[in-house]
Amino acid sequence: MRLNTLKPAPGARRPRLRVGRGASAGQGKTCGRGVKGQRARKGGYHKVGFEGGQMPLQRRLPKVGFRSAMKLTRAEVRLHELAHVAAATIDLQALKDAGVVAPTVERAKVVLSGKIEKAVTLKGIAATKGALAAITAAGGKVEP
Repeated sequence: MRLNTLKPAPGARRPRLRVGRGASAGQGKTCGRGVKGQRARKGGYHKVGFEGGQMPLQRRLPKVGFRSAMKLTRAEVRLHELAHVAAATIDLQALKDAGVVAPTVERAKVVLSGKIEKAVTLKGIAATKGALAAITAAGGKVEP
């Protein structure tokens, strides 16, 4: 097989439809534009979502939700996820290297979810009261 001999499979490329060339051509008279109206006219234009002056759908529906940009820079780490980190001293970079948090995260907080068996030292990572109690009970500590 050579690159200069490649071509589409037979029937994959259909010929361009020539409209307005008579009734026998299949697209005569109105040429697929229907009857009357703005879209039937030459130069007939309306913007996307325009509904002929009626209040468009995107303005009839209520505005809902809010997506915080801060979500990309914050992360919650569960207690059992700390077991995936190989280092004894866990900082933000260690969490990123282990794939526990996303690379865009700037701050992380450990929450009480799951169990922790090994003693770990958290450095520069916040922890909730329950998570702090569980870490100290396992023999670990949290440094600011």
